Amino acid sequence: MNAQFITLDGIDGAGKSTNLAVMQAWFDDHQLPVVFTREPGGTAMGEALRELLLNPQTQVGLRAETLLMFAARQQHLETVILPALEKGFHVVSDRFTDATFAYQGGGRGVPLRDIEVLENWVQGGLRPDLTVLLDVPLDVSMARISQTRDKDRFEQEQAGFFVRVRDVYLNRAAAAPNRYAVIDGNRERGAVKQDIELALSRHFRL
Repeated sequence: MNAQFITLDGIDGAGKSTNLAVMQAWFDDHQLPVVFTREPGGTAMGEALRELLLNPQTQVGLRAETLLMFAARQQHLETVILPALEKGFHVVSDRFTDATFAYQGGGRGVPLRDIEVLENWVQGGLRPDLTVLLDVPLDVSMARISQTRDKDRFEQEQAGFFVRVRDVYLNRAAAAPNRYAVIDGNRERGAVKQDIELALSRHFRL
């Protein structure tokens, strides 16, 4: 199997941080060469833009926010993702373009067709081979965010924002079921872990 590009995504509070460690352990256990990265971020420029975009004090328009996400992604692809894949390393990214469709498209209201234009321009034909999508109900998401950390600029949005974000994630997964593994994150950690490991094993045919 060629080097695989895998993404972990989902609404805030779905448990990405916890289950990223699950994925790391799975790759270690199977001795598969892998690079873990994140968006926005993954590069010096991307991390600087991440700090700017998540800062509650930042004021930025919808188009500018979307363009900054893709600017960080372009740098990420050129300097991290594509070189790793070309060297035979699998790549796991904490968020990717699905998040832009969900947050800037669903949450902010940027037309999805405009995001598709940027996706094609920046990524060409590259799409994740597998997206592990963690899903939880809105009330669970909100409770986890408020209990575990200070809220960033996105996490401070109202409930309706996150309803739209979640809807886009689930709609995208329903439209391409072969690419997405939708995992119910509103369960005991061991059950979520088991499902993620199963999704990875099935994808890699292990």
